Amino acid sequence: MTTTPTRRRARFHTLTVSQVRPLTDDAIEVTLAVPPELAGSYDYSPGQYIAIRTSLNGGEVRRSYSICQAPVDGELKVAIKRDPGGLFSTWAVESLAAGMELEVMSPEGRFVSQIDQSASSFVGIAAGSGITPMMALIESTLGASPGNHFSLVYSNRTAMDTMFVDELADLKDRYPDRLALYHVLTRERRSSELLSGRLDADKFRNILSSLIRPSDIDEWFICGPFDLVQLCRDTLVELGVDVSAIRYELFTTGRPDRPSGQSGRPVVPVDEREVHTITFRLDGTTATVTSPVHSNESILNAALRVRSDVPFACAGGVCGTCRAALTDGTVEMLENYALEPDELERGYVLTCQSVPTSEKVSVDYDV
Repeated sequence: MTTTPTRRRARFHTLTVSQVRPLTDDAIEVTLAVPPELAGSYDYSPGQYIAIRTSLNGGEVRRSYSICQAPVDGELKVAIKRDPGGLFSTWAVESLAAGMELEVMSPEGRFVSQIDQSASSFVGIAAGSGITPMMALIESTLGASPGNHFSLVYSNRTAMDTMFVDELADLKDRYPDRLALYHVLTRERRSSELLSGRLDADKFRNILSSLIRPSDIDEWFICGPFDLVQLCRDTLVELGVDVSAIRYELFTTGRPDRPSGQSGRPVVPVDEREVHTITFRLDGTTATVTSPVHSNESILNAALRVRSDVPFACAGGVCGTCRAALTDGTVEMLENYALEPDELERGYVLTCQSVPTSEKVSVDYDV
């Protein structure tokens, strides 16, 4: 039985880049060396991610990347794809090289298998860089039991844009009868009409009716843009798939109408009498900070003003790194793509998305 990984405090350590390998014109695979003394800090389950922290243009930048290989002693591998206008991804693709050092957070995330991995069937649905956690999941699940099967539906614009195409072909050669690959190209015609064009609701339903039988699948993994993840998840539920069998991962919501986590946003007090008082506990130490009511400031943004080591990675309500227990007061959580219903019931909030609605608020990162 595979269980959800034990949560640990997100901590950063300096790791050395041992290799940078091109995947496409706009994507690289980065190998990070993990020294023996830090091995326990970087053990991980397939499907988890790390956050990378560095300084660019005079400011701190944090980005989250899924680990793209099954667990291997002494190293981590992630794939970085250039985002249009992306500060870190552009720098990494153009300038990152072996020998450089990066601040790397201990692995986090629950995009992992939670079932008995023996004679089980899995499906992965990925678009673009959403393939990165799938690489670790495919390799680990197929290697775990000779009775396991994995089907991957992988959407890209063109064959040239497809990350890990050679590695997927190698996995197919290793597991010809247990790995099924379905490459969907949105801007390039394939011999199969079903695998050509945008992966919309109709196409996804057709794939499920002709290539993959939902009733035969034990666990589903979906990783990609918000709209695709939502479409696939909703379609599966409509077809009778139990929501508890569906895992999904978002690197970002991709929704410009939604608020960000505000991390690092400057706040200028107007009337110091109208403030929220925020108290937070972290690593056994309690700190207090005030936040102007008019600012609608997140707890995370306020906490970072007095402690730079407050845990966060994406600051967009996606990764869950900033999770804390609300122990006093009330908040409005603007977005949540990370916390499960049982966590919400136990009083957990995402501090990057939580704005105080009472005069005093207390959260505990140590719970």
